Amino acid sequence: MNLYYEMLRYPVFSMKEVNAMYSSERTARVALEKLLKKNMVLKIRNGLYTCMSGETGEPVANRFHIASAITPSSYVSHHTAFEYYGITDQVYYEVYVGSETRFHDFEFDGYRYHFVKAEMTGGVVSPEFSGSIRITDIERTIADSIKNLNLISGLEEVLTCVTSINNIDETRLLEYLEGYNNGFLYQKTGFIFSEYRDELGTSDNFIKICKERSGSSKRYLTNGISEKGYSSEWKLVFPENIKRIKNGEIENATV
Repeated sequence: MNLYYEMLRYPVFSMKEVNAMYSSERTARVALEKLLKKNMVLKIRNGLYTCMSGETGEPVANRFHIASAITPSSYVSHHTAFEYYGITDQVYYEVYVGSETRFHDFEFDGYRYHFVKAEMTGGVVSPEFSGSIRITDIERTIADSIKNLNLISGLEEVLTCVTSINNIDETRLLEYLEGYNNGFLYQKTGFIFSEYRDELGTSDNFIKICKERSGSSKRYLTNGISEKGYSSEWKLVFPENIKRIKNGEIENATV
């Protein structure tokens, strides 16, 4: 039995998979340590490993595989999910990971993995033939990114990603908004989908529901707004030249 070839079946593996190959845990650990010393296997973090590819000389696991394996409940989220779906043309070296179980941020192979507390369980999928990747679907990714506009994604990135998506399922998106039950999230989402109504094909019903559940508080769409506009319809202060922000023409308006 060749442990390296057995573990190649898993993009990310733990001692559980290694122990299953041997009659004792001690024998399993000795075999793994030999592969680690030969750099045939790399340690991602405590308890998680990946093989080095003999063809490419790179880790077999990519950042999406790793994010999906950090905890039993972990999944790819926010702009990292947009990256997986090919919606953003930039490569980021910050990987955002939703999880019910907290973990300490860590680095591996040039990427830094950040914990984001999971606030709902819906909208996490495992795409077919992905190698057990767990990731938020498009609509959940939109809801999460708008919700954490100031903390993670930034206005320019969110607008660029959202307005480049075709056929957003409004019913599914409303389910996630209802799951968060956050008036400010309805307010921000309704404003964005109203402002980009032509690009997104937003329905009257979607706007109506967001407006009904937004509450009456006056808020800022995002931090760091220099030239301010105001929507009396949504009671939101927003960057006056928001359409130019989406095209990257205003450098200092993002969070």
